[in-house]
Amino acid sequence: MMRTPPSSGTGTLTTLETALAALLDGVSPVAPCFVPLEQAMGHIAAAMPPIARALPSRDIAALDGWACRALELVGASAYSPLALPAAPVWVEAGDAMPSGTDCLLHADLIDCSMPIAMAVGEAVPGQGMRRRGEDMAEGRPPVLEGETIRAADLLVARQAGLQQLAVREPRVRVIDIEAANHETVATHLIRESVTASNAAIAQTETTLRDAASIAARLDGEACDLLLLVGGTGEGRADATAEALARRNALIAHRLALKPGTTTAIGRFGGMPVIALPGAPEHAFAGFLALVRPVLDRLAIRSERPVSRLPLSRKISSTVGLCEIVLLGREQDMWMPLATGDFSLEAMRLADAWLAVPGDCEGYAAGAPVSAFTLRSPN
Repeated sequence: MMRTPPSSGTGTLTTLETALAALLDGVSPVAPCFVPLEQAMGHIAAAMPPIARALPSRDIAALDGWACRALELVGASAYSPLALPAAPVWVEAGDAMPSGTDCLLHADLIDCSMPIAMAVGEAVPGQGMRRRGEDMAEGRPPVLEGETIRAADLLVARQAGLQQLAVREPRVRVIDIEAANHETVATHLIRESVTASNAAIAQTETTLRDAASIAARLDGEACDLLLLVGGTGEGRADATAEALARRNALIAHRLALKPGTTTAIGRFGGMPVIALPGAPEHAFAGFLALVRPVLDRLAIRSERPVSRLPLSRKISSTVGLCEIVLLGREQDMWMPLATGDFSLEAMRLADAWLAVPGDCEGYAAGAPVSAFTLRSPN
C-alpha cells in the first residue's frame, strides 16, 4: 500500500483518484444484519432468499363487487337483463375469488331485488380481480441488493409474510479534534451526513488537539470506518496528520481537492481512515468525494442517482485541482451555485454536485453534465 509522509503546504498534492483508489483498496462489504420491517426504511438492502410463493398466492378481488363467471354474462345489458343460473357472491377487495368465478361486476350491475338475480352488464375473464402471481412470481427476491429500501419494498415484504429484512449498515466512529473552545461545527455536519447515508454512528469522541492525544484515540471500538474531523491544516495546532503518521496509519495528506485540500487518508488495523478539515465546507467536500464512496463500498450500494442536464452558465475550474461544484436545478438546467468554495447557503440549496477533474478547465454554458443528486426521492 502506498504510504507517504505528511506533505507541507508547498508539497505535491495527491490526486483524488489516487487517494480514493488507495483508500478503497482491500475494503470489503460489511456483513448483513436483519432489522424489523419498521426499522428497514431507508437502509441499503442485502441479498435475501427468493420468496417461496407468488403474490398474490391465489386469485383475489381487486375491488368490491359481485363475483361471477364471464361466460354467464354474455349479452347482459340494461336493455336486456340476463337471469343468472345461481346467485352471485359478494366479495370485498382483497378477498379470495370464490371457486368457479373469473370476474367481478360493480354492485349496480347485478339486480338482486327479485327472486332470481339479474345481470345488466357484461365482463371479460379477469375483470376486477388480480390473478395469482400477477403482482410477483415466486422465486423473485423480496428486496433488491444494493438498493435503498422504500415503502414499496416494505409492502412486498409484508405481503410475503416477512418480519425482517437483511440490510448492510456500516458502523462509523467519529473523532472530533477539539477546537479552541468547543466541538467543531463540522462534526455535527459529518455525523448527520453519515446517518443520512444509511450508516450507523458507533461512537463519537472528542480529543485534545495534539498528536499524542489524537494518536491514542485511534485505539477504540471496532468499526468499519474511522472519521476524524479537524486539525488537518497547516496551523501550529493542526496535528491530525502527524498523529496518523505516528501510528503508521497515514497514506496521504493534502489532496488535489477543492475545497478539502488538507484532507488526509489512511488505514489503521485494516480500517479505512479519513481525516476531514474542521471547516464545514471543506469537510462537506471531503465527505462527498471520499466518505460516500467508502460507505457505498461497505454497503455494496448500487450506483447513486445521477441526473444529466445542460448548464445554465459556464463553470470555470483550476487545472490541477479536482473542484467540487454545487448545483441547483432551475427549469431543467443545472445552475452552478458554488465552485471550489462553498457558502452555507449554497450547501443548503444544492440539489446536486459534480467533480470537475483536475485535467479539465471546466464546462461551457449549455454543455450537458452528469451530477450526483443530493436530495433523496424518498
